[in-house]
Amino acid sequence: MRHLYTSFLLAFVALLGPNVAKSQSDAIPAQVQQVAKTVRPEAIKNHMRILANDSLKGRKPGSRGFDMAAEYVVNQFKTLGLQPAGENKTYRQNVPLGRWQVKEENSTVTLITKGEERPLTIGRQCILNPNPDLPTSEVNAPVVFVGFGVTAPELDYDDYKGIDVKGKIVAYFNGAPATFPSNQRAFYSSSKAENAVAHGAVGTLAFSMPTDLRNRVETAAPRARLGVYKWRDKQGKPQRTFPAIKGAASLSDSTARLLFAQAGTPFRDALENARKNHPQAFPLNVAIRMKTQTDAVEDVAGYNLVSLLPGTDPVLKNEYVVIVAHLDHLGITRPVKGDSINNGAHDNASGVAINLETARLFSSLPKAPRRSILFVCVTGEELGLLGSDYFASNPTVPKEKIVSNQTLDMPFFFHPLLDIVPYGAQHSSLDKEVSQAASFLGVQISPDPIPEQTVFMRSDHFSFVRQGIPALFIKSGSQTGNPNLDGTKLNLNWRATIYHSPHDDMNQPFDFNAAAKHAQLQFLVGYLTAQADGRPTWNKGDFFGTKFGKGELVK
Repeated sequence: MRHLYTSFLLAFVALLGPNVAKSQSDAIPAQVQQVAKTVRPEAIKNHMRILANDSLKGRKPGSRGFDMAAEYVVNQFKTLGLQPAGENKTYRQNVPLGRWQVKEENSTVTLITKGEERPLTIGRQCILNPNPDLPTSEVNAPVVFVGFGVTAPELDYDDYKGIDVKGKIVAYFNGAPATFPSNQRAFYSSSKAENAVAHGAVGTLAFSMPTDLRNRVETAAPRARLGVYKWRDKQGKPQRTFPAIKGAASLSDSTARLLFAQAGTPFRDALENARKNHPQAFPLNVAIRMKTQTDAVEDVAGYNLVSLLPGTDPVLKNEYVVIVAHLDHLGITRPVKGDSINNGAHDNASGVAINLETARLFSSLPKAPRRSILFVCVTGEELGLLGSDYFASNPTVPKEKIVSNQTLDMPFFFHPLLDIVPYGAQHSSLDKEVSQAASFLGVQISPDPIPEQTVFMRSDHFSFVRQGIPALFIKSGSQTGNPNLDGTKLNLNWRATIYHSPHDDMNQPFDFNAAAKHAQLQFLVGYLTAQADGRPTWNKGDFFGTKFGKGELVK
């Protein structure tokens, strides 16, 4: 019966399709439609082949391979006639990066219970976070459990309610309440340290729910030992750090349970409250002493690439639509089946390649749109969105003149593009441009199929959201056109087996016609945004618009 209904629905949509597309074509001039139809799947494939070639050694920031990729992209910019929009009339914006690493042999974590000290083994029971602000930092303080460590007044949720954590170390579960909307869940999952500082804490201890296997200490320790990267300001100070936090560690599941040995509430009850999304906070009646020695082990000469298609309106040409993809990947790591080069074909040679084809479509227009278009290839996405955060914080054009961002990062084209998930569209008026472009191309819009992956926080568009700029991050949906192929399952399986591994190369079953449709979407959404009379606006009362565009949320 369900198959019969689905067949009827598809037939009905097909019947309406031409009329829907026709209504949307009114917003898209005929010459723009014609340019969109010239998209070249083979060109995207060729760009990817070059950027994901073994000779580039995984495009790690600061490496010769990254430089080779950058040289290729700059040559494409020049061929398309795009103007340099970086520093000093070049295509380049320097991004000063640094790497900090914990010196484990000189660092300690000790659990103190009733005066009895129990040293914890770094790398097995816990992971210490580097402190880029201090070569050596120490803290010895009582521990208070604060649930998820979240304060969300607009959702009437506060794990810190009724508890004083000033001068104390807070312990919390990773993640955020499952009842939170997907994007707010993503935001609050990643802003724990900031919230701890706001409440006066001097240290943090994080641990996962027992069912969450993604952040296990034993699997995270090897990557943690590679250190953390930050970008520096003009005075050389690392950014996005929290100097008030004198010690920060992640704990294994068994070690986290030790914290609750003297608590009035056992671990199993705290776990159950978290599963029921109940705010909670109470003293654990133990203390932790942490000593962290941090070495500044590397300076990286990072850089972004910035090019410009000038707008044609005398006034609006001074406003900018920014189209972004990250150029970097992981470089060379431990071999997997004899291969140690992380080619990053899908992540994110694909995004760069599609945006290059998008730029070609723009440069093919008989007349450029009213606003200017910036095409930006950023560095350090894999290191923590560093290049995009640097650009969004220090743009090469006036920040207040940036009206929107469109980011493309591993858009997932392993099957025909029948539907999309436009992360960010529900937060601003950009939803209109997305709907017009998708409808014109016959692509449906779907909700996030994997909210637990907190995708909205995980790529470069979020750097622009932080600056109050409406942003879009469009990825493929789950429809495949094949009843025997589950798109969501395919996506999750790729993330589990290929993502961030040497297997992400060109020997994958990419659908380049789907990739071409992504380029058409980028082009049409960007064109409609650049052509509109008014700049994009946050929706009234939107969480991110209020949080970053107009100040803090109030209850």
